[in-house]
Amino acid sequence: MKLTKNSHACVRLEKDGRTLVIDPGGFSEQDAALGADAILVTHEHPDHFDEARLRAGMEANPGAQIWTLKSVAEHLTAAFPGRVHTVGHGDTFTAAGFDVQVHGELHAVIHPDIPRITNVGYLVKGDDAGTVFHPGDALTVPDHPVETLMLPVHAPWNKISEVIDYVREVKPRRAYDIHDALLTDLARPIYDRQIGGLGGTEHLRLAPGTSAQL
Repeated sequence: MKLTKNSHACVRLEKDGRTLVIDPGGFSEQDAALGADAILVTHEHPDHFDEARLRAGMEANPGAQIWTLKSVAEHLTAAFPGRVHTVGHGDTFTAAGFDVQVHGELHAVIHPDIPRITNVGYLVKGDDAGTVFHPGDALTVPDHPVETLMLPVHAPWNKISEVIDYVREVKPRRAYDIHDALLTDLARPIYDRQIGGLGGTEHLRLAPGTSAQL
């Protein structure tokens, strides 16, 4: 399974000639959803869900399908009948040849005065490559082993101690940074040192557009 990091929270998984894209949002490249056979969206915030990017991906591939929660699906169902699927915690499905489990229900707390929205994470199975978990904007711990954790390293709703404890709780074999568009290059060595030193697992980072073989 090939993992490609796009900007911010968007990742691309490829296996057996098929492509799965997660969270092609407004902080990601304009073509982030192009070439996708399946698209997963964790929640409605614009850095994870950009309707124009999704429409471009769906229109470029008439066989492409989307799996997401209701708040996103309602924007797209009329335009792509039969190709947009609403999911929630506990659901399982197959997308672009990948087996996927849905975990979680709510976005992390940003501030007590800001209402929480729905958010789901996706545990994607890649056969011999194990599993990849993308939690969206929450520190959800799935009830299945995680080989590769896509780690939301920097956000308005988290702090580094929570990120470190999250890695410790999930216990992945490796953790790759995502949700990092607001993290400056000046601060990255601090995050690398603290998460890598205290998280208890291999902590990795991919520049946008680069890939790793899992």
